[in-house]
Amino acid sequence: MVETEKEEVRESPERNGKDNREKVNNKLIKGKPKSGRVWKEPRQRFSSIIKTRGLRISCEKKQLLRDNLKRVKEQSRAIIEQKKVEKEAKKQRRIENLKRAEENRKKSEVVQIIKNTAKIKRMKKKQLRMIEKRDTVNT
Repeated sequence: MVETEKEEVRESPERNGKDNREKVNNKLIKGKPKSGRVWKEPRQRFSSIIKTRGLRISCEKKQLLRDNLKRVKEQSRAIIEQKKVEKEAKKQRRIENLKRAEENRKKSEVVQIIKNTAKIKRMKKKQLRMIEKRDTVNT
């Protein structure tokens, strides 16, 4: 059962034009809530909740905290920038390696120039698949 204090205003039985009211503090005993949720307490209004002003920090400490935060942010930015540069360098290296590999593959090819075009018509399908056109000026 939940007990709450409630201020009750009662009028005195005498009505002789005066406003005779007395305040009585009664503890009302509430029964089981209709919802059945006995563990829930009645809510307080937001304005009645006691608020704390929080911790007060001196100006020097605040400045120290700000400086530390700036330093940490600057370090994190530097780390992110460094990772970005490393990633870009790695990407560039990969592209250069692919180009070099392609050039090496082209250099090591064995090329046979077909001067008689009538041979192409006599070739079988498998042989035709192997044929590729190349620029013969450079070779």
